Amino acid sequence: MIHFFFEGNSLEASEGQTLAAALLANHERVTRFTRGKSKPRGVFCGIGACFDCLVIVDGESNQRSCLVEICDGMQVRIQDGA
Repeated sequence: MIHFFFEGNSLEASEGQTLAAALLANHERVTRFTRGKSKPRGVFCGIGACFDCLVIVDGESNQRSCLVEICDGMQVRIQDGA
């Protein structure tokens, strides 16, 4: 097991999981808020075809959580807008 941080909270994940899978396993459903109306979004397709699961990973925005492999110590934040 490894640890990563989501919105400042330490969570556990299995090595090799995608970030989306790790978030879902930890009961975290919201990964971003839409631009304009601030509607919550989360994992939708799970294969990188859509952009609903965008997050900020280690300070880099617009990362599709379903395509990012989880790493020990990773800092993940909810993305607000574009």
